[in-house]
Amino acid sequence: MSVVRRVAVSLDCADADALAWFWARLLGGSVAFTSPSGTVGVVADGFVLTAMPIADYQPPRWPGPGVPKQLHLDLAVEDLSAAQAEALRLGATLAPTQPDPDRWRVLFDPAGHPFCLTVAVPAALR
Repeated sequence: MSVVRRVAVSLDCADADALAWFWARLLGGSVAFTSPSGTVGVVADGFVLTAMPIADYQPPRWPGPGVPKQLHLDLAVEDLSAAQAEALRLGATLAPTQPDPDRWRVLFDPAGHPFCLTVAVPAALR
């Protein structure tokens, strides 16, 4: 029996509202709550992501070591080009370094967090 009922990923940022709306749109979810501290929560198909405002936030510098990425999301998609176009339309930016663009695309969300769109999904997870 699992003691964990739901997993939430929290992302530090300067503007929690803007980041939450980006992720809600990209994941097909909705902004579900705002806490008194300014954290904004997104719920999408059983997944919870929160955007947490941090004073003096510094975005990661992927792939450089100056401010390491610390965490990134891998998002399984059917069509890399279509998913990339939608992410860019919603406010993401394409990373200049693309290690394997036929299998995954590295982008940055509006707060600078790297994330990957990928078609390289293990068969057990499809």
